[in-house]
Amino acid sequence: MTPRPLRIGNASGFYGDRFDALREMLTGGPLDVVTGDYLAELTMLILGRDRLKNPAGGYARTFLGQLEECLGLAHERNVRIVTNAGGLNPAGLAAAVRESADRLGIPVRVAHVEGDDLTASLSRGPDSVRPGAPMGVLAAHAYLGGHGIAACLREGADVVVTGRVTDAALVAGPALAHFGWGPTEYDRLAGAVVAGHVLECGAQATGGNYAFFTAHSPELLRRPGFPLAELHEDGSSVITKHEGTGGVVDVGTVTAQLLYETAGARYAGPDVTARLDTVRLTQEGPDRVRIEGVRGEAPPPALKVGLNRLGGFRNEVVFVLTGLDIEAKAALVRAQMEAALDAAKSRPAHVRWDLARTDRPDAATEETASALLRMVVRDPAEETVGRALSGAAIELALASYPGFHVVAPPGKGSPYGVFQSIHVDRDTVEEVAVLHDGRRIAVAPVGDTRLLQEAPQPPLPEPPAPGPTRRAPLGRVAGARSGDKGGDANVGVWVRTEEAWRWLAHTLTVDRFRELLPETADLTVVRHVLPNLRALNFVVEGILGEGVAAQARFDPQAKGLGEWLRARHLDLPEALL
Repeated sequence: MTPRPLRIGNASGFYGDRFDALREMLTGGPLDVVTGDYLAELTMLILGRDRLKNPAGGYARTFLGQLEECLGLAHERNVRIVTNAGGLNPAGLAAAVRESADRLGIPVRVAHVEGDDLTASLSRGPDSVRPGAPMGVLAAHAYLGGHGIAACLREGADVVVTGRVTDAALVAGPALAHFGWGPTEYDRLAGAVVAGHVLECGAQATGGNYAFFTAHSPELLRRPGFPLAELHEDGSSVITKHEGTGGVVDVGTVTAQLLYETAGARYAGPDVTARLDTVRLTQEGPDRVRIEGVRGEAPPPALKVGLNRLGGFRNEVVFVLTGLDIEAKAALVRAQMEAALDAAKSRPAHVRWDLARTDRPDAATEETASALLRMVVRDPAEETVGRALSGAAIELALASYPGFHVVAPPGKGSPYGVFQSIHVDRDTVEEVAVLHDGRRIAVAPVGDTRLLQEAPQPPLPEPPAPGPTRRAPLGRVAGARSGDKGGDANVGVWVRTEEAWRWLAHTLTVDRFRELLPETADLTVVRHVLPNLRALNFVVEGILGEGVAAQARFDPQAKGLGEWLRARHLDLPEALL
């Protein structure tokens, strides 16, 4: 008999997401499983620094607060909870959940997954695992899949805590346990991974951060509900939300999330490589989008490992330049600061200047008459970016450009992190499911693997017939969503009609992309074509430097990169406007 569909809801997309979401998901309608995604590249660094201060920490503490309010509800409604809130210390969080449950008198079985933590071996030096791993690693964690989660659920766990698993594993694991899929049922697994990728960022699938948000009423998007998936035994799913909650689920919101922080057609993970170029989306009804047709392939033989280390110290000062002669004012203060740094005992290793022309001519307010000149310095030594910078900036208060002032006085240097990803052979990672009764179940590596190869670029559609055009922003026709992966960024661009797709596929080339976003002109940009989604995905290598924690760029996670692209003007066919 075919198992009934599995209803999986999401209650967190990051560490700091809406606190009440877990209660909303448990009380809003029927669910079998509720997941919580708390981890990101930056979060692992934050948790690593927390654990330096308190070795018993290293996990997302807000999850415990949510559980204090909602564990009884989950138990009453027979809803299982699966979360990666364990961060760097899943065993510690699991113990804290048990303690909380005992105090509340709620009989729940808590299990956790471990084996992702490679910090000790990588900290011994690059030769301990493979060349390329840096010394001084603060946190090094392999991205595990869903099989450890599935093992815990099969043994009756009510709450499963993990460390660094892929975000989609929070859905793939329960699906493996519920449907009894084998490890080589790649099409089914790929369907679960795609559904998990849609759910992982919470309200981004229900209208949050959505390019075409103005098409919906402000009341609808003021408080979007969190998404859920009705997952079927064949791997297909329906993305929806609880009835009566805010937001919207349509082909556009699901497409935007599918493109978020991805690259080419092959979306590789530890359980399966999902083919994003096979995904078919259908609007099944109000707030219901069906995902089907997803094909899967054997996963690659290596696991991704995220490395976080302290990169040094940074400081910044933002000069306010008001009125006339903005460029000359910027040049003067820059020359003065550079001379002061040259004369200092030790010059910072990295100095970056950015002038944001936020000023307007004949402005009605002082703020709109002002531009911002941002100076960022970084160095391994804290004192080099501390007193030397703040002293130099403050001493210019009466000796620089007219109208001199800064947004805030520069303070001490603050530590920053560096993220790097490497890969290790999956056989070197020992994944273990630790059950509520203390038993430890080794999770065997997936038998089949396949070296990851980029999918061949599909044929482009026929170009549109020539016609009249009008100069207008790209965003009048196309949506976009962008994000970060280490030092790289991706920008997914999609359109809603076949006519617009024929135009986009032939117009938005890599050269045109670089022309529209001059910051990318000297960087490697790779374009991926996804016809089923009417989408192009651009990967920009190196635009974020050493990653979000290094804060090398104005928008260090590239969240606004897609919206900048949409705001750029080009000749659009009038038929599309």
